[in-house]
Amino acid sequence: MADHNTNEHRENEHIVQNRELSILEALIPVIALVGMLAYNVYVFGDDALSGSNQFILLLGGAIAAIVGFFNKVSYKQMFAEVAENIKATTGALLILLMVGALAGTWLVSGVIPAMIYYGLQILNPTIFLAACVIICAIISVATGSSWTTSATVGIALIGIGEALGVSLGMTAGAVLSGAYFGDKLSPLSDTTNLAPAMAGGELFTHIKYMLWTTVPTISITLLVFIIIGLNIDTSGVADIDSILSSIDATFNINGWLFLVPVVVVALIVKKTPPLAALLIGTLLGALFAVIFQPEVVAGITDSKQLDFHSAYKGILQAITVSTEIPTDNEVLSDLFSAKGMAGMMGTIWLIVCAMVFGGIMDGIGALSRITKALLSLAKSTFGLFFSTGISCIVLNGTASDQYLAIVVPGKMFAKAFKDKGLAPENLSRTLEDTGTVTSVLIPYNTCGAYHSGVLGVSVAEYFVYAIFNWLSPIMTFIFAALNIKIKRIFTK
Repeated sequence: MADHNTNEHRENEHIVQNRELSILEALIPVIALVGMLAYNVYVFGDDALSGSNQFILLLGGAIAAIVGFFNKVSYKQMFAEVAENIKATTGALLILLMVGALAGTWLVSGVIPAMIYYGLQILNPTIFLAACVIICAIISVATGSSWTTSATVGIALIGIGEALGVSLGMTAGAVLSGAYFGDKLSPLSDTTNLAPAMAGGELFTHIKYMLWTTVPTISITLLVFIIIGLNIDTSGVADIDSILSSIDATFNINGWLFLVPVVVVALIVKKTPPLAALLIGTLLGALFAVIFQPEVVAGITDSKQLDFHSAYKGILQAITVSTEIPTDNEVLSDLFSAKGMAGMMGTIWLIVCAMVFGGIMDGIGALSRITKALLSLAKSTFGLFFSTGISCIVLNGTASDQYLAIVVPGKMFAKAFKDKGLAPENLSRTLEDTGTVTSVLIPYNTCGAYHSGVLGVSVAEYFVYAIFNWLSPIMTFIFAALNIKIKRIFTK
């Protein structure tokens, strides 16, 4: 993820402490939330994200508020933290809206269809999943953002995978594995900068130290996807020729269309703010739609030919609301549709409600209390690593925010690592191996909500296949247990 304003806000944030709150009281909202969400998903299934999960998060916040009132925490203090949380996600919410806009213009301009068109000819099911990991890893390292990777090549790869007959969950898992590999290691990533800042370390020392756990994890991930590819059973391979013909008949496919994503990636590599880069990408997509796909744009408004009025209406419709390009190929009906900015409102709604829950939990001192309880269990060196990692994962689920999952444990455990004579890069690596990568595995976390919304694949579908994301914490615990590459410092 790449939102440097949020990064700066989180780094300087205070952590609310409440000495009167017991660990049992701190856990009551968490237990209640998990129970209510589990039952809600059982009742509604995949439709739970359409609104009911959002209300459950608010109910969880209400339970946390009741616990706070019993512990003499004022309504004003709780909502001050809620306001801070929502303020910190403003950039992410605007990015979501712009991703919806970008997806709309990239569809009608032919950018996404062109990626699918050429991708189908280059990639086959045997190498497809491993290629997804590698492509997304390269883009994410270059941009420093798993969010941008999902919103650009991720969407295209989902389309290619669907056309090849590859499971959407498998494709999304491969995309996210590669995207978070880059997000962890790129010096342009804000989480990669935030973790050593919290631990008191240095950026490039942190990156080099992460390679010890990250390289084995991505290697295992690639090996698993290669094995899956060799044994995959797909239904879409035989239909590739008809799919290519349908794309060719609907869009004017040419190499110039790739100029749009190349410009966007170049802008982000040059450290252009993500919002500005996505806006430029959206406007470029609109321009290319008018130049290369006049019939498609006119068709959106049921006009016989393109003029200024139909061009304006067609482009604005693609940017803001659902757009479907008619096709006689059933496989392409989903690929030739985009939801625009309106399609992101459910995800934005989910993030806002998650921030309400996380803000109240922070406001009543529950986050601090849970982390301190875990710290008290850290008697050995392994216990310290394990407690830190579990704290990050728990905070991803309770605070619903990737940044808090790095900042809170980072501030709480920094002294404990120093007292045990452990170099700060031990802490910063653990924060990234557990806090950064697991955020995408929780449906109501900002990252889980974002990626599932952008890729159109639920967390439940891709969870098992996001191998890099759930294997990373396991790998860091193994290294700690076996005392592999645990750097120490001499203390007086």
